[in-house]
Amino acid sequence: MMPTKNAKMSGLKYKKMETPGISSQDGYTELQFRKPPVKVPVKAIALAMFLFLLGSILIIVGAMLLSGYIDAKYSDRTWPVLIIGALLFIPGSYHVRLAYYAYKGYRGYSYEDIPDFDD
Repeated sequence: MMPTKNAKMSGLKYKKMETPGISSQDGYTELQFRKPPVKVPVKAIALAMFLFLLGSILIIVGAMLLSGYIDAKYSDRTWPVLIIGALLFIPGSYHVRLAYYAYKGYRGYSYEDIPDFDD
């Protein structure tokens, strides 16, 4: 037979514990299942904005090189500038979009979706 919380075992008397928020049946607290407030990943959003802006600038410069608006003596740099611009623009625009939707409160988007630097 299992002793209860008020039972006497080996000469010691156990007192019933009174803890707020604990259900007497299962022993879980309500606080265990609450989500902590999500902090805004400022560093990650700043990095995403930097990638987005630098990628946009490089794509614009690459397009100007490709179209001939910038002098033809720099034409050997056209494709590397476009490729690097695209590599910076794609993740930057994705994370800026996630941050914007989380800020606006769209359903299914939160700041938890943005990877954060573990400070």
